[in-house]
Amino acid sequence: MKRRVGFTKKLATPPFILVAGILLIIGIGTVLLMLPVSNQNGHPLRFMDALFTATSAACVTGLIVVDVETTFTLFGETVIMILMQLGGLGFMTIATLIALLFGRKLSLKDRLILKEAINSDTMEGVVRIIRKVLIFSFTIEGIAAIIFTARWSVDMPFLKALYYGIFHSVSLFNNGGFDLFGNSFQYYTGDWLFNTIASILVISGGLGFVVLNDLFEFPKKRRLSLHSKMVLSVSGVLIAIGAIVLFVFEFTNTKTLGSLDLSHKLYASFFQSVSTRSSGTSTIDITELRSATQFFFILLMFIGASPGSTGGGIKTTTFLIMIGALYAMVRGRKDIVFFRHRVPQGLLMRAMTIIIITLGIFMVINMLLLTTEDAPFLTILFETASAVGTVGLSVGLTPELTEWGKLIITVTMFIGRIGPLTIAYAIRPKQTKNLYRHPEGRIIIG
Repeated sequence: MKRRVGFTKKLATPPFILVAGILLIIGIGTVLLMLPVSNQNGHPLRFMDALFTATSAACVTGLIVVDVETTFTLFGETVIMILMQLGGLGFMTIATLIALLFGRKLSLKDRLILKEAINSDTMEGVVRIIRKVLIFSFTIEGIAAIIFTARWSVDMPFLKALYYGIFHSVSLFNNGGFDLFGNSFQYYTGDWLFNTIASILVISGGLGFVVLNDLFEFPKKRRLSLHSKMVLSVSGVLIAIGAIVLFVFEFTNTKTLGSLDLSHKLYASFFQSVSTRSSGTSTIDITELRSATQFFFILLMFIGASPGSTGGGIKTTTFLIMIGALYAMVRGRKDIVFFRHRVPQGLLMRAMTIIIITLGIFMVINMLLLTTEDAPFLTILFETASAVGTVGLSVGLTPELTEWGKLIITVTMFIGRIGPLTIAYAIRPKQTKNLYRHPEGRIIIG
C-alpha cells in the first residue's frame, strides 16, 4: 500500500502532469485527424502521418509530412488550429480558464502546476498572470485576425479571408508554423502590412507571458523585472544579428534576396530573423539559402524563444547566462552579473544542464537520422535543429522522411516542446537528502 501511495504521489508531480497533459492532447488530435471527415479524399489518414501532424501542431512546431491545404478538410484544419492554440497556451492554462468560468477555486497543487507551466519562479500572483495570459493571447490574436481578414479580403472571398485570418493569427502568435498557402508566406515577401503584423505576433508569442505581463504593467510600475530585461535585451540582439547576417549572406543570392528590391530585402531579412528562432514560417525559399546561412539558422533555432513562451529551444535566458559565465571567466570575475544583479549559482547549473542535455539529444537524433535517411549532413542537421527548437523550418527533408525518420522527429518535437529538463524531473526518482558532503578535490582542466 505504501508503494502505491508513493507511486501515485510521484505521478502527481507538476512536471509529470504537464508531460501527461500534452500527450493526451496529441493522442486526441491524432484520433481526430485520422477520421475520414478530416481528410479531403474521405479516407482515414495513415496513423504515422496523423501522429506526426498532431505532434507538430500540439508542440507548435510546424514540420509537416503532408500538405495541409490539399490534405485536410475544414474540420481537419480546425483541429490543427485548436491543437496549436492548446499547445501554445498550454493545457493547464486552458484548464484554468474553464475552472475560472465555472467559478472553481484553484488548489495549491493547481497553482504549483501553473507555476511550472509558465516557468514562473514563484506562485505569487500566478492565477492573475494566467488571467492576463488569456486576455493577452485572445486580444492579440483577435486584432491580428481582423487586420489579416481586411488584407486578404482583397485577394479572396470574405469568408475565406476571415478563416485565413483566424487560422494564421493563431499559428503565428503560438509559433505554430502551419499555413494554408502551401509555400508559407512567400506571396507576401514585400507586403509591409503582413510583415509588420506577423512579426508582432511571433515576437509577442516568443517573449513569454511573464514578460508580456511586465510590459503591460510597466506604465503603472515604471520598472521591469530582471527576467524581462534579460529577455528583451537578448531577443533584440538576436533579431538584429539574424537580420544582418541574412541580409549580408543572401544579398546576391538571386534565389532568395538577390532578385528583390532593397525594401523587400529588409522586410524579408527582418521577418526571417524573427521567425527562425521559434515560428518556422518564411517569406523566402529556405531550401535555396546558402549553406552558411542555413548553418547560422541552425544556431538560432537551437537557442529558440524565451522561457514560458510558445517557442522551444534552450531559451534565450539560458543562452545569455552561459554568455555571462564565459565573460565572467575571461575577466576573472567570480560572479555573473546582469543589470546589477548577481545570477545565483543554482541557475548557472540549471542552464549548463539544459544545454548539455539538449546538445546530447541533438547529437543522438542526428546520428539516428543519418542512419535512417539518405540525405546530406547539413540537411539532417537543419531538420533536427528545427524539431529540437520546435521551429518548423524545413529544407525539404521532412516530407521525404522514412517511417523511422517520422517517428524519430515526432519524439524530438515532443521533447523540444516539453523541455528535456521537465521530462527528466517527471521521471526522476524521489530525491533523498545527503547527510554529508565529500571533500573538495583539485582537477586540472583546460
